[in-house]
Amino acid sequence: MAPTNSAQTGLPRLASKCCSCCKPVRPAALPGEPNARVRGKVRKTGLYTRGRRQFFRIAKKIPAVRRQVEAELTKANNDFESAIKESNAHLTYTVTLPEKGLSKEVILKLVDDHLKTGHYEWRDGRVSGAVYGYNPELVQLVTEVYGKASYTNPLHADLFPGVCKMEAEVVRMACNLFHGSNDSCGTMTTGGTESIVMAMKAYRDYAREYKGITRPNIVVPRTAHAAFDKGGQYFNIHVRSVDVDPETFEVDMKKFKRAINRNTILLVGSAPNFPYSTIDDIEAIAALGVKYDIPVHVDACLGSFVVALVRNADYKLRPFDFDVKGVTSISADTHKYGFAPKGSSVILYSEKKFKDHQFTVTTEWPGGVYGSPTVNGSRAGGIIAACWATMMSFGYDGYLEATKRIVDTARYIERGVRDIDGLFVFGKPATSVIAFGSNVFDIFRLSDSLCKLGWNLNALQFPSGIHICVTDMHTQAGVADKFIADVRSCTAEIMKDPGQPVVGKMALYGMAQSIPDRSVFGEVTRLFLHSMYYTPSQKYASASATLPTAPTHASISSAVLLFLEPPRTPCYPSNIYIYLQLEL
Repeated sequence: MAPTNSAQTGLPRLASKCCSCCKPVRPAALPGEPNARVRGKVRKTGLYTRGRRQFFRIAKKIPAVRRQVEAELTKANNDFESAIKESNAHLTYTVTLPEKGLSKEVILKLVDDHLKTGHYEWRDGRVSGAVYGYNPELVQLVTEVYGKASYTNPLHADLFPGVCKMEAEVVRMACNLFHGSNDSCGTMTTGGTESIVMAMKAYRDYAREYKGITRPNIVVPRTAHAAFDKGGQYFNIHVRSVDVDPETFEVDMKKFKRAINRNTILLVGSAPNFPYSTIDDIEAIAALGVKYDIPVHVDACLGSFVVALVRNADYKLRPFDFDVKGVTSISADTHKYGFAPKGSSVILYSEKKFKDHQFTVTTEWPGGVYGSPTVNGSRAGGIIAACWATMMSFGYDGYLEATKRIVDTARYIERGVRDIDGLFVFGKPATSVIAFGSNVFDIFRLSDSLCKLGWNLNALQFPSGIHICVTDMHTQAGVADKFIADVRSCTAEIMKDPGQPVVGKMALYGMAQSIPDRSVFGEVTRLFLHSMYYTPSQKYASASATLPTAPTHASISSAVLLFLEPPRTPCYPSNIYIYLQLEL
């Protein structure tokens, strides 16, 4: 059945309020300024903050200011590259092909040397997320499977029909875990980001064909994954971010409803979100989708098979998957709690009509009719086979046992953190992430203390916090107890002088949240990304000993603050104070 238009569904239309006596008819507000809740307090942005943001944008265009900013950015770039050089100082760079091919033994030795580079013992459960499981027997299995299928490509379905069958079975098994009907379908992708952007592409094209929407927007919680912003940039889709409740950290449904208008092509909820592991009210979001005839996407990339099975592990969870009327797609990462090798995810749809619009088909190319299901044309059959093999190896019982281990450990850590004086847990974690902050001291002091003890956690902003994403690595004996003990001891030490400010690199995470103009962080982030591709000039490539040395305080973790503060007196270009501190 063809979708109905906004007039038929009663979809709210944009309306404005011209004066205090006028009453708008169900307004769909434009994305508002974010509420920044720092250390337990809600700070609403207003005219002053917007004015400061505009001032900074104008100030950066002043030639003298811009020159100084560029000089500081150059320093930042040099420091980023210095950190990369230091991390790889024991390695020799190769910038041209070796004249003669290297032997197997030499290559494997070089691989081992490269893989030893790093600052954290992830196998010991010291890292939040990143590596979700590591079983040497499974590694051996997927290594052999990948080797067998390493040169296969499902683009050539006539050559490799067995690989295509494996992908179809991965999708069907995932659909069944998320209670999809016989009509449910999907594809594999290279990761959660591709799963999300493929859904956005599908719904953009679907809305354009059936509803005539040419200026699309999607409505998402502010805690939704950054991949939705990436998809918005790729496909020219406006992303309308809605604030979350400051207590539950679930999306505010009243604001969510007001954000919908006639150009909305997709409603999004997280199950769970990355920062806090809270689950949005998917039933309420789906009800809006049904009411206004708008598709609803559930992002379960982080939760993946754990969130799919947590209810079967005797934990309560509100319905969120295809059991909920109105949910039309789900993204889930098989390379997280599916424990498959990195580079695999699934995007699932309730019906083929949505999946049909994910595909890209070119019929007029001289090379022939060309069609592909995802971003990539050629795809790695080895990854598909390795994912399939992992799922076949675990089986339902294996995944259920892993879910129990992980969620039991997460709840144990949550209880331990809640019992520590000076800390609070954000919201009610639904699965495997425990996010915590403090109303007594700067939480980044705790992050810094734990880092010095070898823990690698995730820093959060708006509001300040830190979280640990519990994986199967943390279910090893003693890991959870050690983490709680370290958090307790570090917090007790901090509580002796809770008003002391954080120093060093973690101070920048907190200070950066007060900077109105976020564009400078975009510039610095791009410099960091460029630095990941650093190679020396050829004269330095043959021996690492000749590489320039990095500052002794450098490490790969980075935080950058570029702060332009207008003076309290009338300002002139020469009086504008520019401060940049970079500590890697």
